[in-house]
Order: sequence, then C-alpha cells, then structure tokens
Amino acid sequence: MKKLLLTAIATLLSVAAFAQESSSSSVVRRRGADDRNATKNAAGVTQRMQSHYEDSPMSDSELQWMRVIYRQLDLTKDQNAALYYPDEPIDGQENLFRIILRQMSDNRLSAYEYLDGREVFSDNYKVKMRDVLDRFHILYTDAKGSTEKNPRFVIEEADVPASEVLSYYIIERWEFDKRSNRMRTRIEAVCPVLHRAGDFGGEAVKYPMFWVKYDELRPYLSTQNIFTNDDNNLATCTYDDYFQLGLYNGEIYKTRNLKNKSLMQLHPDPEELAHAQDSIQKRLEGYEGKLWVPSLEELAERREAAEKAELAAAAAAEGTELDEAAADIKQTVSRSSRSKRGNSSARKAKPAKVKKPKAPKASSSSSAVRSVRNRKR
Repeated sequence: MKKLLLTAIATLLSVAAFAQESSSSSVVRRRGADDRNATKNAAGVTQRMQSHYEDSPMSDSELQWMRVIYRQLDLTKDQNAALYYPDEPIDGQENLFRIILRQMSDNRLSAYEYLDGREVFSDNYKVKMRDVLDRFHILYTDAKGSTEKNPRFVIEEADVPASEVLSYYIIERWEFDKRSNRMRTRIEAVCPVLHRAGDFGGEAVKYPMFWVKYDELRPYLSTQNIFTNDDNNLATCTYDDYFQLGLYNGEIYKTRNLKNKSLMQLHPDPEELAHAQDSIQKRLEGYEGKLWVPSLEELAERREAAEKAELAAAAAAEGTELDEAAADIKQTVSRSSRSKRGNSSARKAKPAKVKKPKAPKASSSSSAVRSVRNRKR
C-alpha cells in the first residue's frame, strides 16, 4: 500500500510540474507576440521587418576591391522627379524628404554631420534634431511625451521645406565580394541639399543638411509606393526599389581620394571634367567583365562583332574614298568646262567696228542751179 501511495504522489507531482511549465511557456509566447506588436510604429515597420532589410556588415578582408563614389541627383531631371513629387502629401503619398524629416522628428532615424568627404557614421558625429531645425529655420513644437532622452517634435505640413530640397548627395560603394565572386553596388548614405536664395534674390545657394544611413532608412522607404513613368500611372515600385535598381540619374562629383578633392578641383576645365566622369563610369561598369576568362561562345561572338565592325569601317572608308574621287572628278570637269568656255569666248570675240563720221549734206541754198526750162530759152 505504501508503495502505491508513493507512486501516486510522484505521478501527481510530475503532472503538476508539467502543467506549470506549459502554462509558463504559453505566457512567454503571448508576451513575445505583444512585444512584436508593440514595436510597430506609425509607418507600419516592425522590428522583424527592420532586421529583414538590415545587411550584415562586410569587413574589408571579405572584399577584393572597393571604390566609393559621390553622386549628385538633380531633381529637376525627369529621371529623378520621383524623389521630388508629390511636393505635398496626396492620398497618403509623400516625397523622400518628408519621409526622412518625419522619421527624424519621431526619433526613429538618426542623422550625422555633413563633413564634405570625411563622413564618419558614429555616435560622436550624430546631430540633434532640434539643432537641425534651428539651423535651417524650420518651425516646430515639442510633441506630447517628449523628453530629453527621447525628443519628439511636431512639424506642420506647410512648414516642411520640401519644395526647397532640389537635389540629393548619395554615397555609392562599388564592391567586389570574393566569397560570392560578384560585383554589387550599395548605397551607403543619403544627404538632402537645400537650395535657398538670399533676401535680395539672386542665384540659390546649396546647403547640405545632414547624412542619413541608407540601411536605417530602407525599411521606411519600402512601405512607400511610387510611380516612375508618366505612361503608367500605377505605383509599381517603392523608393527602395528605385534606389536598388539604379533608376536614378546621378552625376559623379567626387571619388574618395587621399587629397579629399572633388573632380571639379582636380579638373577645372569643363571638357576634362566631363571626360573624367565618363571614364570613371566606364571603368566601374567594365571592372567585373575584366576579371573572368571569356568562354568559347563569348569569344566567337566578340570575333563576329569585331569582323562586322571592320567590314563596316572598310565600307565606310571605301564610301568616303568614292565620294572624294567623285568630288575630285566633278571639280576637274568643272575646271575644264570653265577653261573651255573661256577659250571659246575669246575666239568668238571680234574687235568692235569704228564708225566713221558721216559727211554733212550740202544744203539746197548753198549753190544756184539753173532750170532746164530757162536753159532752152
């Protein structure tokens, strides 16, 4: 009997412990769901979504080659107009600068000081949102629940200077990863540039505002749909797709160098500057193709293309030679015809006749003539 009682007590204790563990685990799962829902913000971005878009940092030991390119995106160009329009929020759509400023005012996005080529994205170079608003004279009020550690601001739509942000600076990193043996272009940071004229008018002055890391901005850009083509008014892509697919048109104004000089400083002549920008772009696009040994099919295609190019050049040269020969023949014929016309005109020409002056007629009253009738008499 004692053994039976002991076994019954042991089974009851084990059942109670199992029930307690299961209930505690269910509580933990519910708490995790509540935490995930609590991490949602106004833009609908969760912590899981942010972790999905965050790229693992790549060390320099994993790279075979890397180059940093600075580009300027002019929003007046049609290819970059998707970053500017709509200049005012319409049907839940807003431009890039309004998204950046709203996330910064809600303290969900960090900004870094603009250092003109010496960018350091660390906590020591973070800028405070209040200082940014005061520096660029943007009106604001403190939001409810704002504290010193978690400052939040309210900016009216009419006070956002979205119409004055007419260009952006972006930092591109062209990297060749030796682990995956592929070339990729990654945007590192974005800087809105404010174009403001003086009190007395004149040409607008550019004011780079701050740098924003693209990896931190990317989750919010992936929630905003835009359309990039006037022929299709459907919003077929997001801001993140726009940057990842390279749909923008940016002019290279600087590359990372030891002297920290822009291309305009290195090449003051406009023609030299355009040639340098074109050569840099071609080297970036052709770097990956030079790393691999072409296959037999690629070699055959290249050979055919070269032969076609040679034939076309030869035909063009023959055409130019024929044109030159025809022009020479026409020129000689025209010369000979002009000379023949000159000789024939010389032969046909006769000396002009000299007209002799006529003798004046004698008047009837000068001499008297007898009439026949008087003579017969």
